[in-house]
Amino acid sequence: MLATILSAFTVPDIRRKVGFTMLILALYRLGAHIPVAGVNPQAVKDIANNFSGNGILPLLNIFSGGSLSKLAIFALGIMPYITASIILQLLTVVVPSLEKLSKEGEVGQARITQYTRYLTVGLAFAQSIGYVFLFKSFAPKAGEQVLKHNDVAHILLVVITLTAGCVLLMWMGELITQRGIGNGISLLIFASIISRLPHGLQAWWTSDNATFKVMMPFIAVFVVAAVVFVQEGQRRIPVQYAKRVIGRRMTQGGQTYLPLRVNMAGVIPVIFAASLMAFPPTVGQLINSPFTHSIARTFAPQRWPYVVGETILIILFTYFYTAVTFNPVDQADNLKKYGGFIPGVRPGRPTAEFLDRILARLTFPGALFLAAIAALPTLLISQTGATFLFGGTSLLIVVGVALDTMKQLEAQLMMRNYEGFLK
Repeated sequence: MLATILSAFTVPDIRRKVGFTMLILALYRLGAHIPVAGVNPQAVKDIANNFSGNGILPLLNIFSGGSLSKLAIFALGIMPYITASIILQLLTVVVPSLEKLSKEGEVGQARITQYTRYLTVGLAFAQSIGYVFLFKSFAPKAGEQVLKHNDVAHILLVVITLTAGCVLLMWMGELITQRGIGNGISLLIFASIISRLPHGLQAWWTSDNATFKVMMPFIAVFVVAAVVFVQEGQRRIPVQYAKRVIGRRMTQGGQTYLPLRVNMAGVIPVIFAASLMAFPPTVGQLINSPFTHSIARTFAPQRWPYVVGETILIILFTYFYTAVTFNPVDQADNLKKYGGFIPGVRPGRPTAEFLDRILARLTFPGALFLAAIAALPTLLISQTGATFLFGGTSLLIVVGVALDTMKQLEAQLMMRNYEGFLK
């Protein structure tokens, strides 16, 4: 891995892409320390000291890179965009017009992306209002007013600033995807979690629980090794190509393989599940009533309802996202078009059914693995009673995003090497 990173800096084009990605991530981290205008920093700091006892807020603070505890301009993080993406992808399956758009190639995808942006603005605006009133409800505990002025104009200023910060993050993530290396949205979440690593290590080192201090490094190493092992695992389907006549030339047949990964969805199901499971406790915190507060406590992280719900959502989203990214019918048609076939399987519909059957068998253990890795460390930490900022979900996202980014970097290097060889 280190050799790949060093090789990337020897290619000018890749060096520019890596530098651009690092610049955007640095700007993101800078914005995480800029407080919103009109906010009392001391009151926000006093409230943030009590985050550990407020259910979902520590998890949201991790995904925002600590911006929420400072009520910075990027306090919303990128989660509204992820929620909007989930809603649009689910609606694509249900709404015929959106399903038709999704099959129109780049033009249709661009239209769906535009709808996702509009929905992100609406969700960010609503969540900003909720955060303002949530921090105002915590003000009596801090002994100071969170907002320097409680009139409508100043509240609207804070809400617009937080919404604009989320939209800016969405734009920065898209810029990384287009001009940098890796998936921009995933890298923003990766940077948010990594930025909290020193706080997590401090919490582990200063813990009074000896069992937790001894066990936590082994849990982290096991999760990292297991994620790498499963993410790299694949089933190779042999594919045979017959001889074909193209123009006046006879092309030679050959044998290759179709790689089907055990976990084709990557860490996207984990991010989606964490985003959706954060919704009930967040709403419960925002609405000031005993019923909603009981919902927030019930679905707080490291509690059984949250873990069970996250497990179910991870399994469902793994199947859903795999079905979106890999279509057995299209693969079978492409093989048939270019004269390829799987030995022992007839081309066309039998090939599609064969691929679908293999994919279903691969996706099930992959989904169970993701759910287990996300749930088990969280349960172990909750059983020890220790306070640690990172659970299985955070470690899964960090390792998965790092692996995907390294694969893209290797692909860029390989393409440049081939170009140099041909020249």
